Amino acid sequence: MTHGMRSDTIHPDGGRDRRDAVARYALLPLRIFLGVTFVYAGLDKLTDSAFLKDSGAGSVGDMMRTVRDSSALPALVDLALKSPTGFGYAIALGELAVGLGTLIGLLARLAALGGALISLSLWLTVSWASDPYYYGNDLPYLMAWLPLVLAGAPLLSADAWLRARRRRRGGGAGGYR
Repeated sequence: MTHGMRSDTIHPDGGRDRRDAVARYALLPLRIFLGVTFVYAGLDKLTDSAFLKDSGAGSVGDMMRTVRDSSALPALVDLALKSPTGFGYAIALGELAVGLGTLIGLLARLAALGGALISLSLWLTVSWASDPYYYGNDLPYLMAWLPLVLAGAPLLSADAWLRARRRRRGGGAGGYR
């Protein structure tokens, strides 16, 4: 007989052992970090008058013009350059929505997918020319979103609360998980 914790032990109250409990909370620090970071990034852009301009130092327009020829998807940059201010607002509001959805855990998988798509688009445009590739920060953010796309926010989230509420009312696990 070996000593130590068994990971397959079921306790009478229906809960798993300590190792399983810790594993269930493993994504929470990632969720908090990404949520806070994206809320901060969105608010930072919305409150930076220079960023939300078509041109000038620190503007989204100048940034897009700077990265256009070195990006993997110049057509995407050209699309953003049709309305740099609109694109700046879209990115800022998208980051804010993704961050809040992630922190609250409301439609968490959808929020994480939004975060992954924002990170992917920034990696393919703004960070693409980083050499070596790991100097660009958007690729690690993209990879960080993927576990949350797959797992959602199973604990301490609006999604978990809504699921539990549906179960109590007899609705089963239902739709979104």
